[in-house]
Amino acid sequence: MQYLIKALNLNKYFFIILLAGCVFVTDLSGNQCSFSKEETVFISNIIGVTAITTWGVLNWDYFKNKPQAKNEGWFSNNTKDGGHDKLGHFYISYALSHGLAAIYENAGYTARQGAFLGSLSSFGMTTWMELGDSFSSYGFSYEDFLMNLIGSMTGYFFYSHPDIAEKIDIRFEYRPDFNETDFFTDYENQKFLLALKFDGFEFAQNNCFKYLELHLGYDIKGFPDGKNRERNIYFGIGINISRLFKQASMPRISKAFNYIQLPYTYIQIDKNLNN
Repeated sequence: MQYLIKALNLNKYFFIILLAGCVFVTDLSGNQCSFSKEETVFISNIIGVTAITTWGVLNWDYFKNKPQAKNEGWFSNNTKDGGHDKLGHFYISYALSHGLAAIYENAGYTARQGAFLGSLSSFGMTTWMELGDSFSSYGFSYEDFLMNLIGSMTGYFFYSHPDIAEKIDIRFEYRPDFNETDFFTDYENQKFLLALKFDGFEFAQNNCFKYLELHLGYDIKGFPDGKNRERNIYFGIGINISRLFKQASMPRISKAFNYIQLPYTYIQIDKNLNN
């Protein structure tokens, strides 16, 4: 019980409330929001920047140091987190661009306009995060900045090309460790993956293959202490959870599983790049 209380501390509650504000800019019923589309963009960005700043001050030592920059490297074994943090920056930028694009489209922009503004807002927010890092013990990372840019651009491409998004997901998996109070940097229990969904292809529309998907993912173990480090690429075959909820007429939940990977719903083969 004490681990649960530790994990769900006040800082997290505050951060979640702030982020929820971005969602509630639109009406949950799916109707257009009461703000103009321009106001929606402005308010969403203000809420996002406020949330990032608050979390950074409370958890990441923002504004406690003089600005500094660091070369963190990429995915090699001698980096602090084996490149997993770089995938985290990519994924956050990608998913955030889609969330904001949906808000902007609901406010009255076209899908392509929403995709563009969503990716631009995402890149702006994550750049603000990186600038905050420059005033902390982390320091500004050129690698993180570049992954933020690539993630935002990928978000734009997928959102503006729904035919591709029907076939490929970029997902995040997390198996909670309640000893950790900052799940953003709990890389040991995270995975990032690409999922190729058979139901996006015509051959699988009328048979059981529509419930299956292929995975290509990456995770790390043993970082950053340097003991028994692993950088694992894995290949897997899994159940398309999004498809199951879609078939059950639960579109909102179905949509969420295009971005979140449910643990224990696939089988995998690992390859440790350190061996």
